[in-house]
Amino acid sequence: MTHTRYAFIKAQWHADIVDQALNGFTQAIPADQVDVFDVPGAFDMPLLAQELAKTGNYAAIACAAFVVDGGIYRHDFVAQAVVDGLMRVGLDTGVPVLSVSLTPHQYQETDHHNAIYRDHFVQKGQEAASAALMITKSRAAAKAA
Repeated sequence: MTHTRYAFIKAQWHADIVDQALNGFTQAIPADQVDVFDVPGAFDMPLLAQELAKTGNYAAIACAAFVVDGGIYRHDFVAQAVVDGLMRVGLDTGVPVLSVSLTPHQYQETDHHNAIYRDHFVQKGQEAASAALMITKSRAAAKAA
């Protein structure tokens, strides 16, 4: 069975920026084929991705987050844990899980930086949609072979 539904999980930290990835994603995949889920932060994405993958309802799951260095802790360990968790979900369930997570080292909460990252998230969302469509097509071809 070929799935035509996609899940899109987005972290709510810096939602005004992260939400732009969904806008880019739905430029290539119709919005009526995308189920959208919000989570508090990036660290919450792998668990929900796992639960969604286990339903068997999705051809692929895209996860978007903006992990910035807040000065209190190193954001590198959060970003690494999230990406590792998302990869594990994909490998464990057989459902492709795509990361649209950006981890800038020099982010400043200014209008200029926010505009740059909003635009970049649109582009990353478009790239995730292209990857989701390509992996879906490749997996269908592999099953038919």
